Amino acid sequence: MATPIFYSGTKNASSWAMRAWLALKAAEYPFEEVVVDIRRPQRFINLARIGNISPPACVPVLDTGRTVIFDSNAIMEFANDVSGGRLLPRDPETRAHARALVAWQHTGLSSICHRISFESAFYPFKRALSTEEQTECRRLLDCYEACLADSGGPFLFEDISLADFMHTPTVIRLYRHDVDLRNHPETRCWMETLLAYSWIADWIAEADRLPHIWFDNYLLPNASAASLISIDDNPDIDASPHVGIIDPLPNQNRALVRR
Repeated sequence: MATPIFYSGTKNASSWAMRAWLALKAAEYPFEEVVVDIRRPQRFINLARIGNISPPACVPVLDTGRTVIFDSNAIMEFANDVSGGRLLPRDPETRAHARALVAWQHTGLSSICHRISFESAFYPFKRALSTEEQTECRRLLDCYEACLADSGGPFLFEDISLADFMHTPTVIRLYRHDVDLRNHPETRCWMETLLAYSWIADWIAEADRLPHIWFDNYLLPNASAASLISIDDNPDIDASPHVGIIDPLPNQNRALVRR
């Protein structure tokens, strides 16, 4: 039987692919990763090709060889199933609580800090969170803190779960923008534990080396580029512009560069 194929996305752009990828890794599910370049302008051609196997024409997609799973949350639930259910709590009420956190993120997390994109977490120069953004974060941080108090940590529901993986990109973007954690010590510890987790650290390391993807709405209204602060100075980052369209390969289902 052919190895399942996981169609991922550009590491410093595809937060949804990251979530599903982490769940599959934790489930020890074997797969071949195919990274789809979703940066403009090549994203349009590349995602049109994904549309040959996936109705939404977006990533992530998991082709098991028998079926195609084309939603990040569905892929994560599949990972939990193939792992024997160990990526969600056993207790029904606790499991429902974990799924509620997963669903909150999957439905947009109430647009908390919507200007702080996943891509911006990898900028060499970052702006400070506004007072309004820090306030928006507070209810999310309160939720994390309560979960950790109930579970005792080190993860949201004691053992690492789909809830942790679903919120990992949010942790990356907020922690790297110096969200105020002074009143949330357990959340700080959890975030730092997540960021050091081997697969998460591997993804971040690769994302940090990629060309940056800048968005015009990153700066606050009336702010200038002079307001940006150099948070990290990484000589390994490739800051050169990068535009390229993948070359077509004979098999349309695998017409993307493999990793």
